[in-house]
Amino acid sequence: MKTLHIFLFLLVNLLQSLAQEDLDKKVFIFPESSNTSHVLLKPSLAQPLTGFTICLWSYTDMTRAHTLFSYATKTNDNEIVIFKSKPNEYSLYVGTSDVLFIFPEHMTAKPSWEHICMSWESSTGLVEFWLDGQPLPRNGMMKGHRISPEASIVLGQDQDAFGSGFDINQSFVGEIRDVYMWDRVLSENEMCLVWGNSVPPSPVIDWKALNYVIRDYIILKPSLSSVCRAG
Repeated sequence: MKTLHIFLFLLVNLLQSLAQEDLDKKVFIFPESSNTSHVLLKPSLAQPLTGFTICLWSYTDMTRAHTLFSYATKTNDNEIVIFKSKPNEYSLYVGTSDVLFIFPEHMTAKPSWEHICMSWESSTGLVEFWLDGQPLPRNGMMKGHRISPEASIVLGQDQDAFGSGFDINQSFVGEIRDVYMWDRVLSENEMCLVWGNSVPPSPVIDWKALNYVIRDYIILKPSLSSVCRAG
């Protein structure tokens, strides 16, 4: 019996390691509004978070509000949420508070890939938002807060309960790629590295070694971000 338990333990660990996939030059496509379709991420978190940085690329022609990233805990379904309420507005939720970032509409005049990085640190409460490699004025919230590492992390839906409670009117339709998360605030130089497609060390969510589960109608395909040129 002991030998069987050891075998099962090794098998589970092997399957988990095999589930880590390099998604370089690939995208998750969210083809339609839904209250079920999402991507579940399984990061390597062991300690409570006293800071984080989340970066990702998204591409959509949606004008309604939608959720890109949702980190729910057993005690708070909005522990971390990246929410886009309008084409020129992003919100970051942490704990029981949120901050809103508004930028000029000419920065997103037509549908295009957008790169965002959002960070928060407990010691000061400061929140940073970087859009396409440019920082917006910093805000602050939830100074001294700590975030539980026991989390359900979802792309493309807002969780109104731990791992569920999705609202079709807040679902994402479009494409997402290059999702990264660190358990610290990246420096200015590191933010620039991410914008330049380099990866600072030790991400807890790593697009090039992603542990994920696709639920319902989500498609993984090569990116079409390159532009055709006339011959």
